[in-house]
Amino acid sequence: MSLDIIEIIQQLNKWAPLSLQESYDNAGVQVGNTNQNCSGALICLDITEEVINEAIEKNCNLIISHHPLIFNGLKNITGESYVERCIITAIKNNIVLYSTHTNLDSVRHGVNYKIAQKIGLTDLQILSPRPNSLLKLFTYVPTKDKEKVLKALFDAGAGNIGEYAECSFQFTGEGTFKPSISSNPTIGEAGGERTAVEEYKIEVIVPFYAQQEVVHALKKAHPYEEVAYELIPIINEQNEYGFGMIGQLENPHIFDFFLEKIQETFSIPSIKHTSSSKNKMIKTVAICGGSGAFLISAAKAAKADIYLTGDLKYHDFFLAENDLILADIGHFESEQFTIELIYNFLQKKFPKFALYATSINTNPVKYFI
Repeated sequence: MSLDIIEIIQQLNKWAPLSLQESYDNAGVQVGNTNQNCSGALICLDITEEVINEAIEKNCNLIISHHPLIFNGLKNITGESYVERCIITAIKNNIVLYSTHTNLDSVRHGVNYKIAQKIGLTDLQILSPRPNSLLKLFTYVPTKDKEKVLKALFDAGAGNIGEYAECSFQFTGEGTFKPSISSNPTIGEAGGERTAVEEYKIEVIVPFYAQQEVVHALKKAHPYEEVAYELIPIINEQNEYGFGMIGQLENPHIFDFFLEKIQETFSIPSIKHTSSSKNKMIKTVAICGGSGAFLISAAKAAKADIYLTGDLKYHDFFLAENDLILADIGHFESEQFTIELIYNFLQKKFPKFALYATSINTNPVKYFI
């Protein structure tokens, strides 16, 4: 199957737009020219020298990672660090490096959704929804052009509410305008009298990251020389973007049994956690892949029985205050299924494409048992 690297990246960006990444992040293209045919793609959590060599062996000129290789600024590339050596080897072998990081963390069907699936949670909600993430677009369209404009808006990303697409509200009215002598009106004459036209008013929801694309699509599809539209910020909380996830176990588990299942599912040799009665029943579970201490208060507010995450510091555990159980299952361990998540997504989009999940465990943390 002939496929350009840019086509793969465009699909990843539709799923987890780069505009969703946090300000400290560096997701996106790290190295390489995306305007070339893709010989194969290798998916990993971290880019290491071993992963680069694996890509070369598999004839892959695209590596898709969760964690960015280039996170902090580089003043020179001399090969002294593994990051610099990876960059040099990738460039020598014409390999593109791309990462999808906090943007994939903050979409509903992203990293935390996959963790929730592995645990078997239902009734899933984002633990900390992203504020100010929605806009309402109003525009006015002649009757005969309504469907054309609606399609353009929907194709650009407008009109999605939860599991429903192409949502809109429309009603008819009369629009008026008086063209100036230098105008080029679709209806009426330049310098003519005031014109009245039957128009539809269209209302659609627009996610903040798609604002430019939607407005561009509107202007391109609309027949008028000057397009009348309004974009209004709305404060509705929505369950599509944000960090962490919370859900319910179908059947409550005794604390010890639940941790045994987590240990088995995530292949964790040991789990650090706050104190709890062995007979404590676990029903409501909050999760955040990677470093999730910043969501402890959200997990408490949501009345979670237990909060699973990684990279908890000593003093973080005091924040539980007997309101919930905190459990550190490790950074790599919590996010390891992200490889499977990305692989399955791309396999559905490009079923005949050469796609590989890395065989290398890049976890730098080892346990002495």
